[in-house]
Amino acid sequence: MPQVNLLLSLLFSVLTFIIGFFVRRYLAEKKIGGAENYAEQIISDARKSSEAESKELILAAKEEIQNSRDELEKEIKDRRLEILNTEKRLLKREENLDRKFDSLTKKEDKLNSKLKNAEEKNARADEYIQKQEEELQRIAGLTKEEAKSIILEDLDRELAHESAKRIKEMEDKVKDESDAKAREILSVVMNRVASDHVSETTVTVVDLPSDDMKGRIIGREGRNIRVLESLTGVDLIIDDTPEAVVLSCFDPIRREIARLALTKLVQDGRIHPARIEEMVEKAQTEIEKVIKEEGERAVFETGIHNLHPELVKHLGRLKFRTSYGQNQLHHSIEVCQLAGLMAEELGANVKIAKRGALLHDIGKSIDREMEGTHVELGVNLARRYKEPKEVIHCIEAHHNDVEPSTVEAILVQAADTISAARPGARRETLVSYIKRLEKLEEIANSFEGIKKSFAIQAGREVRILVRPDKVTDDEMTKMAYDVAKRIEDEMQYPGQIKVNVIKEVRRSHVAK
Repeated sequence: MPQVNLLLSLLFSVLTFIIGFFVRRYLAEKKIGGAENYAEQIISDARKSSEAESKELILAAKEEIQNSRDELEKEIKDRRLEILNTEKRLLKREENLDRKFDSLTKKEDKLNSKLKNAEEKNARADEYIQKQEEELQRIAGLTKEEAKSIILEDLDRELAHESAKRIKEMEDKVKDESDAKAREILSVVMNRVASDHVSETTVTVVDLPSDDMKGRIIGREGRNIRVLESLTGVDLIIDDTPEAVVLSCFDPIRREIARLALTKLVQDGRIHPARIEEMVEKAQTEIEKVIKEEGERAVFETGIHNLHPELVKHLGRLKFRTSYGQNQLHHSIEVCQLAGLMAEELGANVKIAKRGALLHDIGKSIDREMEGTHVELGVNLARRYKEPKEVIHCIEAHHNDVEPSTVEAILVQAADTISAARPGARRETLVSYIKRLEKLEEIANSFEGIKKSFAIQAGREVRILVRPDKVTDDEMTKMAYDVAKRIEDEMQYPGQIKVNVIKEVRRSHVAK
């Protein structure tokens, strides 16, 4: 009995296991089928969602393409309209030009006709004059050249006799009265003309409202001060001096331009490269106005009339020119007054003496820009602007480049000597210093491809601006070496001289 129970329990356990196995298998297969159906449902939904989004994206892209196409068509339409308007304007201008061309053609035909008539009249007039001359020669029994030669010979003999007579009379008179009269004239003239003289310097101090302004003048990484020095050729010295900047340059015109520009920049407060260029241009315009006014003042003060406007401007430039420390405009006015007074005392031509004296150093207004002595340049200027030959002779003879042949030329020479020789008029050290600076710039400018050169820092530096289209970077290095070598070979100077070669390229366009 116990064995039967054990057998039954074992059989029941096996049946239970088999039944449980099949039940669990059925349940697992059912869960797997449900999961597969769920996955298929998810995939189906995803496909439907993807297709919907794709359709939306395609519709949005089509709409954007359509909008772009509409904008492009509108722009093309506007451009076509603009081109049509431009073509209309060009056609109208072409028609106007055609009409003007026709008008000019008609005028040219009329002028050619008038010119032809004038030539015919001139030919008839020449023929008539020729007949008259032939008739006169027939009546006189002399040719034209023979009659001219006889008249000139008689005139030469008469003039030679008169000039010899006058020279003899003048020599006798001068021998009798020269010493006493000369002392009397010079004492009177020098007593009446006693003008003050202020020595020129090579530096100018510009006052600042505060030391903070120095940093703004220098600018970020020094760009402002570099632009100002490059545009003016002046060296800006910014040191510990409170509320002041020093401008150093041997050329007083450049120094004055820099002073005016810097003063305007400080007053304005806006300091940047574009503003600096604008202020430098305004300062140059003001200096040109000052030059004109000073020339007119000199002409008015000396009483010289009918002087060519360009010569007046050259006179004004002498205000910024010195010789041995003596201001050339003051010197010219002084020489003019001295020569005029001496001519009045001697009974010579006062107008010629004063005019020649005022213009005797006019060549110094351009002797730094052109080759030649100031005498040669002054003579060329006087001839160009139709000055009388007596005045030109005063200019060319005041340094004995030619022998003075008129009293007025001798008086100009004497007045020039008196003005230069009086105590305090000139200073030798300044002119030697200026000549050294000029020699530096002359050496630098002798090389090819140079745009401008400036001797700055009292001659301790030469700044050379080259043309970027003519000088390469490699050539700049060789140029700096060659300039320094020539300075060493040709000049004597204290200390060292730095040679800076600068190449600047600018590009600009206008926004419309």
